[in-house]
Amino acid sequence: MPHRDFTLEPDDIERLANLSGPFDAHLRLIELRLGVAIANRGGVFRIEAEDADAAARAESFLRQLYEDAADEPLDEHAVHLRLGAFAGDEPAPAAPASQTPEDIAVRVKRGTLRGRGANQRRYLHEIASHDINFGVGPAGTGKTFLAVAMAVDALNQSRVQRLILVRPAVEAGEKLGFLPGDLTQKVDPYLRPLYDALYEMLGVEKVARLLERNVIEIAPLAYMRGRTLNDAFVILDEAQNTSIEQMKMFLTRLGFGSTAVITGDLTQIDLPKHQKSGLKDAAEVLHGVEGVSFTFFEARDVVRHPLVARIVNAYEARDAGNGQA
Repeated sequence: MPHRDFTLEPDDIERLANLSGPFDAHLRLIELRLGVAIANRGGVFRIEAEDADAAARAESFLRQLYEDAADEPLDEHAVHLRLGAFAGDEPAPAAPASQTPEDIAVRVKRGTLRGRGANQRRYLHEIASHDINFGVGPAGTGKTFLAVAMAVDALNQSRVQRLILVRPAVEAGEKLGFLPGDLTQKVDPYLRPLYDALYEMLGVEKVARLLERNVIEIAPLAYMRGRTLNDAFVILDEAQNTSIEQMKMFLTRLGFGSTAVITGDLTQIDLPKHQKSGLKDAAEVLHGVEGVSFTFFEARDVVRHPLVARIVNAYEARDAGNGQA
């Protein structure tokens, strides 16, 4: 079996540990994704592969990762994203230097947050520079989490006076009427992911205080009708489950000094089969409209467990084979 022997330099135990991960978890992930076997003693490595090209590519990736390990702590997410760009689907064409997105740093309770990968960095840049922003793509790509982070940063910097987080309360197989409690208690489970993101950004106590003062409002989409939202950062999550009329209603709520982010996954629509998604319609109608941005995420942008990206790819391949949009 073809193999390559090489040494990573300079010799640095901490850097090597960062590269390898806990119990060599990063090396095992690289083996799985690149289809090679990796053995090492300190900084001396041997890579075995089915062909010489695969071994050479794996060496190139390890050398590149070793350089990165000098400047930042690597975790499974970081290695996974680099592998996606290096060896998964063909990476998206690089933007011209004049169009390279500015690296946006968002300050939240747990520290400074930056985009992981080109699409996340582009997404943050678009939100910072457009009034209406769409983040479309599979679960686990950070669409909602990054939008909430930008909203919290805007509130902390006093660029907006309030945060409004909205979701359509669409039934995914269950009936709202059979859920216990009053209307608030019935729709609260649909809004729970937004609470979770806020708690991580601000802490439970601060979120509770801001909710009590109506600085943060979390509500079903139906509650937006008839309102004009000025000086607000508004997020519509799970937008694939809006109707065309609901999407138009939401987009026309935007007032002066406000920013809107609309997130959704067109592969997880829970609307009746005959009803077109408002998110899909908006992507067709508003494409190219000045002041509106679209960021489309793919499986390689998934920042959850690497298996999630493979699951997304498997469903996309099945749907493509069935001729589905």
